[in-house]
Amino acid sequence: MKLKYAILMLICTINYAMAQNARFVTQGTIEFEKKINIYALLKDQAKRYPDNFWSAQALEQYQKNNPQFKTLKSELIFKNDQTFFNPLADESVSNSWASNFASAKQNNIILTNLKTATSINQKSVYEETYLVKDSTRKINWKITDEFRTIAGYDCRRANALIMDSIYVVAFYTESIPVSGGPETFSGLPGMILGVALPREHITWFATTVKDIEVADAKLKIPSKGKPVNKKQLSEILKGALKDWGNYASDILKAADM
Repeated sequence: MKLKYAILMLICTINYAMAQNARFVTQGTIEFEKKINIYALLKDQAKRYPDNFWSAQALEQYQKNNPQFKTLKSELIFKNDQTFFNPLADESVSNSWASNFASAKQNNIILTNLKTATSINQKSVYEETYLVKDSTRKINWKITDEFRTIAGYDCRRANALIMDSIYVVAFYTESIPVSGGPETFSGLPGMILGVALPREHITWFATTVKDIEVADAKLKIPSKGKPVNKKQLSEILKGALKDWGNYASDILKAADM
């Protein structure tokens, strides 16, 4: 019994020491890759709009000459209660018409204040740029018991529904106690390092995390675009797209990401 007690005390001491020495990252940079499954996206479009030019022959021809996934890179700079999301230059060369899909682009430059739950988003919608100042997206996350490793960090899965119908899977790490994430995703008890929208065929996953000191100047305030809030932007887009039929819903959904 004395031996068992001694072993138990040793284990408790080791665990306590590890907890005391655990390092929690509160500032740094994260590089994300956004991947869009163009094949799956085109197949969905063909089913939804059978009368347009996405015929079986067009899809087959596209698959012969283009990769399945389009990959875009972005950077998230974070420091305590602030994050700055910035898309990096698209180095891919593509003359494909599929590149014109709104969901196959990166349209947001976002400074988020997690403490006040507000953000400033420089958003590009086709030829127009808007400066959207509003509250952050409120997401009703449901945390699960599933785990996976992303960019060297142990992450826990959470699920949610946004825009009434879009299913979201996210993975966050408590080792970075900043409740931010890529694009407009936030609100979990740790940094979000992975996001998947299965039905939209889009993912964002961290590839590298740099635990470095961040100067305040790196948290840039977006300044270009017509000042609006989320409601005003929605009304502007709905008015501009009123004659676009079902295509309007796709554009509006991408603009709200």
